[in-house]
This record gives sequence, C-alpha cells and structure tokens, in this order.
Amino acid sequence: MAAQTALAAILLAGTAPAEAQEIDIGEIVVTPNRTPGDKTKTGSKVEKVTKKEIEERSQPTVIDYLDTVPGVAISQPGSVGGEGSLAVRGQPKRYVKTLFNGIDIGDPTAPQVQTSYQYLLTGGIEEIEVLKGSQSTLYGSEAIAGVISLSTLTDYKIGVQHLFHIEGGSNGTALGRYGLRAATEMSRAGINITGFRTDGISSAANGTERDGYENVTVDAAAEHRFNENFSVFGSLLYINASAEFDDSFPIGDNLTATNHSRQLAGRMGFNLDLMDGRARNTFSVQGFDIDRSITGTFFDGEYLGDRVKADYQGAFDVTERITLQYGADYERQSIEVPGASADFTIGGVWGQAVFQPVDSLTLTAGGRYDDHSAFGGYGTYRASASYAFPTNTRLHASVGTGFRAPSLNELYGPFGANPLLQPETSISYDIGVEQRLANNLIADVTFFQIDIDNLIAYSGPGYNQVPGVTTSRGVETSVAWTATEWLSLAGSYTYTDSHTATGARNIRIPRHAIGLSTVVQPAEKWTFSASGKVALDTVDSGDFQLDDYFLLNAKLAYKPTDATEVYVRVENAFDVDYQTVRGYATPGFSAFTGVKATF
Repeated sequence: MAAQTALAAILLAGTAPAEAQEIDIGEIVVTPNRTPGDKTKTGSKVEKVTKKEIEERSQPTVIDYLDTVPGVAISQPGSVGGEGSLAVRGQPKRYVKTLFNGIDIGDPTAPQVQTSYQYLLTGGIEEIEVLKGSQSTLYGSEAIAGVISLSTLTDYKIGVQHLFHIEGGSNGTALGRYGLRAATEMSRAGINITGFRTDGISSAANGTERDGYENVTVDAAAEHRFNENFSVFGSLLYINASAEFDDSFPIGDNLTATNHSRQLAGRMGFNLDLMDGRARNTFSVQGFDIDRSITGTFFDGEYLGDRVKADYQGAFDVTERITLQYGADYERQSIEVPGASADFTIGGVWGQAVFQPVDSLTLTAGGRYDDHSAFGGYGTYRASASYAFPTNTRLHASVGTGFRAPSLNELYGPFGANPLLQPETSISYDIGVEQRLANNLIADVTFFQIDIDNLIAYSGPGYNQVPGVTTSRGVETSVAWTATEWLSLAGSYTYTDSHTATGARNIRIPRHAIGLSTVVQPAEKWTFSASGKVALDTVDSGDFQLDDYFLLNAKLAYKPTDATEVYVRVENAFDVDYQTVRGYATPGFSAFTGVKATF
C-alpha cells in the first residue's frame, strides 16, 4: 500500500512527500484532496472499487463496476457498447468529471462535454474512485455531481510480469488481454492491450437484427524517481471502438446505424520536492484528441475535437497539522463538427487548507476562480470535516459549489447555438455517520442534496438558460462485513429523489436501489463471487414507469496454481426481462468462460 500511495501521488496529483513511501496509513483515496490520504479522515463521501474486487468479478467494462456503486445509476440502451447514460446522485454524466490516470477524457464534440463510458474497458484498470458532490474547487468545470477517477499504475511487484486473459461466451463475445508489468526500486511501468468484440443483441426490444460492438484499447503508464526529491511520470490511452445501434422512431431495427470512436489521450510531467519534502510541486501537461463518426442517422458526419491542458499543483506543510494546497491550470478546447468549428479557453487558480487541530478532527476549506474566454469569470468554494469518536464512530460532512461551462456545441455549434450562455451552477452538501465494529464491519449512512441553477436547455429556437432549480436529495447507506477469512458480505441501499424545476422526476434514476455482493472461498483454490442489483420505481420519458428488476451476476473461479485461474461467470443469472431505457432491450442470461495467467 505504501508504493501504491507514492504512485497514486505521481500519476493523479503528485504532491505526497517522499517519506510517504514508508508510511502505511490504511485505505488510501486520492480524489477528495487531489493527493493520497487516509479515507477515514476524509469529510467528502468517496467510494472505491479496488483491484481485488475487479479481479474477483472479471467483468469487461467499467460501467459493470460503476453500476454497483451506491448513488450511481446506469442505463444501457441494448447491448454492450450502446450510448447509455450515467448519473451520480441523480444528476447525469454531463455533471461528472472523469479522469483516466489524471487525464480529462470528456468528449468536447458532444452536445454537452461528457465521457463515453461505454468505450471504457477494465483491461488495465486497477482502481476506481467515485467522489460525490460538487467538486469544482479542485477539478473545475463539469464536477457538479462528482468525479470519477480510473487508475492503472499501482503497487507493482519488483521484477517483470506478463499477464494474459482470454474469455468467450454468449452472443458471440470474445475478449483478449495482454499486460506487462515492470518495476524496480525507483521505477514502475505498465502496458495493457485489450481487444473485445460481441455480436450483441438487438438494441430495439422489438427488433431482430443484432447490434455488434468492437473495441481495441491500449493504455500505458510509467514513473521514475531519480532521487527522493525529483521524479517524472507519463501516461497514455488509446481507444478504437465501433458500435452498431438502433435509433428509429418508434424504436425498431436500424440496419446501418453505427458509431465509431477513436480516442487518443496522454499526460506527462514531473514532481519536485523541496525543503526536505515540506514543499511539494507537480507540473504536468495533457492532451485529448477524439475523431468520431456517425453513419445511418440524421446526424451523420465526422466529429473532431481536442483538449490541451497545462496544470500546476503545490502543497506546503506549514506545521505538522496545517497543510496549504494550491494550483493553477489552463486549457483550450476545440471542435470541428458538421456545420461548425470553434474553440474556447479557460484558466483557473485554486487554494485549499487542510487543518488537523487534534488527531480525531480533520478540516478542509478552499476556493477557486476560473476565467472563460466566452462568459468571463466564476468562483467556487468547498469545505469538509471528519471527526472520529473513541467509539469508532465517525461523522463526516462536506459542502461545495460547482459549475458547468457551456459546451462548444451550446455556444457555437450548428444547432441552436447561443454565445451568450452563462455557466450552470450548483451547491451541494452531505452529512453522514460511519460506524466500525471490531475492524471487520463498517456501516455508513449519508444524507445528500444537490441543487443546480441557471440550467442550459434546448428550448424555443435553441439553447437558452431556463428558470428554476433542479434538485436531487436522498440517503445512501452501506455495510461491509468480513465475516471470516473465507466469507465477506456487503450491501447498500440508496434512496434518490431527483426532479426538475417543474417538479417532474428526472428520468432513469431508480428511487430505490439496492446492491448486494458476496465473496466466498470454500476451499483454498476455489472462489465464488456474486453481485446483485435491485432497481425500484424508475421512470423514463413521458413519465413512463419502467418495470422493477433484480439482476444477479456471479463467477466461480478455480486456481490450479498461484499464477493461473480458470473461471465461469454468468450475467443476468435469472434471465430477467427488463429495460433501463424505454423501448430498448437488455441481454438475457449470458454465460462466459475465461482463463487468466501471470508469468
């Protein structure tokens, strides 16, 4: 875990002191303060999917794991690869910032800047963090509902490892992955190549023509520490994916509709520690380039976009109990889409203080100011608190504001553009209590609310600000219990009341969501894992009530040796007929078998 702390700092924030490599401070999270820290001292609510959980379930896409995180809702129109939606605490993905090894992978060519989660495979992913609430103080635009961070480079073993993974199964599905890990005392490097294809199912519930999906993803990351004060790092992501889909109205087969997306992203930089590690500095530059095309629809054409960003982050330990964090960033986005080309720039400065007056209390407070080439300046703030009682009871709370800058399409695009748009704004807060019992049972209850104002909507002749406030409020509960060395259980319940300014419910957000999971090791070489989700009281457009459902996925694995694994896994084990998007099908019972090996 100590190596993981140092590497996470280099790739995602880079402000941990060199001494952190020798300190084990428990479960580490990075996103709440953009630097590694103890989760039990974090006021903001953050969920973590670990490398161990990803290995235990072996599901191929990132949304398979996000769908089980409390407060996250996924809707999938048809087979794997369909352009689905994601919501955090009842707010859609245009309000969620997504980072891959610190790289912003939001698509600037979309009507609103947002991430195409359906193209993210888990081949190289080793950790997923979901930070909830308005986080623009640390992360800028789009971070209204939260931040999702994906990491590939963690605690590699010293030496060289080769990883192989193949899988095949229902609906003509096949997956193959090769990974390379190399590490010394001063360096870490990894590369992953993953290929995935499926014949799929008909996206249209009443259709007969299968909608296939293909994806090749390559990711690489490395860091090298020259000495205790200076290190360099870099990361790369390449995605080439094609997905067939149905979009006719009423919903039915479309024999020619296809999305193709090629994405290339990279980040590089260095860390410089001064004053015996009290002053820590990270400088980085990153780029994101997307070339996507649509065929067989009204929106046919090629959509080109890019983002270039420079970032500085610093930290200074004033005392052992007070740390000041600060930073600045500047980015340029540009698009070339059918009928329009445009660009804008945005730059921001921010600062935050982390104060621990006593061992049991951690406080943070910070602010940010951004300047946009189209709408001018906007300020945000954030504060959080965590207090631990001697009874292993912990109170945590946070409040923050956020903004979403209008996208290039909304400002200058070919359909209803409005260059006078102002940013959408938000305020959010949460408060909760966490209880630990004998170190093997952890329970948490958190109340949350997000209010979004100054909304941008397509109304009248085009995009305009609309009056009123969109509100999401609810309760997230979770419990995790390591009952024995061979049995662990976890469950969650989320209540979400999300509605527009007119009082209408936001679509595809279950009012009640229940998550269940277990891992059982009945014998030394055998592992059984299962995850279930219950979605109750969900509406789609036109206030159409979707059916409630219970979805169960399971995997049985056998390890002939410590370096090999053979498994069988099933999805939708009870063959439930359900929809997450009105008129679109979802896969029935599906079975897959796979082999993993490490050399």
